[in-house]
Amino acid sequence: MRCPYCGSLATQVKDSRPTEDSAAIRRRRVCPDCGGRFTTFERVQLRELTVLKKTGRRVPFDRDKLVRSVQVALRKRPVEEERIERLVSGIVRRLESQGESEISSDTIGKLVMEGLRTLDDVAYVRFASVYRNFREAKDFEEFLDALSGHGGDMEDDSAV
Repeated sequence: MRCPYCGSLATQVKDSRPTEDSAAIRRRRVCPDCGGRFTTFERVQLRELTVLKKTGRRVPFDRDKLVRSVQVALRKRPVEEERIERLVSGIVRRLESQGESEISSDTIGKLVMEGLRTLDDVAYVRFASVYRNFREAKDFEEFLDALSGHGGDMEDDSAV
């Protein structure tokens, strides 16, 4: 593993342990050249996933991008990092177990919305505003009315 500080390839593992959900191995590493310390995570990858964007472009699936988008929705919300990691790991497992190597960005968005809805209402609305491309305040009003008015399905494709 290359040192993120000096680029040396001679890093050493000082400590390894499973993460709390046992879905990954956390490794503490040290670089003998510069003394830098850093952490890496090793996860099982069942298959290479490709994301099919709405524009038709295909890009490799990036778990870190998924984590960042969930974290943005949850910014300044009282949700533990462990719950975020469980949500993301669950989404990735569902994507990998679908049997398809090509996944639409719409499918990923729906899974994130489903997960955020159970995790935090504010984060759910934040993500929905970007995912569904709200343009005006009335878009929020209609979404919130539907959210508070009934417990029905908020995945109406006409709003996408």
